[in-house]
Order: sequence, then structure tokens, then C-alpha cells
Amino acid sequence: MSDSPAPRFTLRAPRPTDAPAVWRLVRDSEILDTNSTYYYNLWFRDFAGTSVVATDETGRLVGFVTAYVRPRSPDTLMAWQSAVDPQVNAPGLAVRMMHELADRAAEHGVTSLETTINPGNRAVALMLRKFAQERGLDVHTETLFATEDFPADEPHAHPPEVLYRMTPALPAPTRTPGPTPAASAPLTAASPR
Repeated sequence: MSDSPAPRFTLRAPRPTDAPAVWRLVRDSEILDTNSTYYYNLWFRDFAGTSVVATDETGRLVGFVTAYVRPRSPDTLMAWQSAVDPQVNAPGLAVRMMHELADRAAEHGVTSLETTINPGNRAVALMLRKFAQERGLDVHTETLFATEDFPADEPHAHPPEVLYRMTPALPAPTRTPGPTPAASAPLTAASPR
């Protein structure tokens, strides 16, 4: 049993100055698509309200999630990329960042959350299911983009991207006639943490 206290992390909206640290996390993940630092600068300028970074007690960036509200589905937050520094002891930090995003988005009418992962990323799939369970959300999956949807001349074949759509759980059907309850409860309807 260790006497050292558990590390504390601060979650906050990203700033363009966070772009180099996020770029390094993405590059070092060896699984995420690496975009330019300029891309992350723009993202954190324009989508800071729907993204989150985690910093340790020294202020060092140790995790992030980039997300945006879908223009044609303003009730849906699309979480695009996320990573936690594997060198940091941060159990539960990825789920905590997802809760932070969902809480903020729910204040603006978001009721559903989407993200994509490749079929071999079991750790993220389990994390998403844990997040959905803690919030009382149903999880629906389907292939959003197949391998054929990516250029064949990429350095490595791009795996399919499986869409995880998390929506408010529908109540169990009842036998009494009447109107069907709406399935658009906010993401915060059931968020025990």
C-alpha cells in the first residue's frame, strides 16, 4: 500500500497554447491520426467550449478530448480524438473527461454523444461502455467508415471506424395505452459519479 496521495488533475477548456502538447500526445499514441499542430491551434480557438484538457498538479497537460456539436444534429456531441499520457498513473481520467464534456454539452441541449473507434481498440470500447452505464445511456454501434472509405495509398491501411452512439435509455415498455415517453432526456439525466 502506497502512502503517496493519488494524483490530482484539473479539467479545463483547451487554449491554442495547448496545441503542441496535444500534438505530442497524439503522435506518441501511435494509434491516433496525427494532425498538424496548426490544426490543434485552430481547433482550440474555435471548439474550446466542446473540448477538454487535463493537467496535473504541475500544470503539465496529460490528457485531452476534442469534440464538436454536429451542425446538422445540434443535439449530438461528436467526440473526435482523445488520449491520456500512458506514462501517467491516471485511472478513470478518460471517463472523467467524457463526463466533463457531457455535463457542459447538456447545458446547451445536447442529449446524445457519438464517437468512433477502430474495432481493435478494446480499452476505449470498455471505457465508453463504462461512461454510458454511469450516465444511463444506451450504446448503439455501426460501421461509420469502412477501410475502403480511406485512401489506399496511405502509409498504413486505415482500419474501419465504428460509430458508438450513446443516447438516453428508453424506459421499459408498459402495457397501459398512452403517449410514448420522449427519449430526449439530457445527458445529465443520470450521471452518478
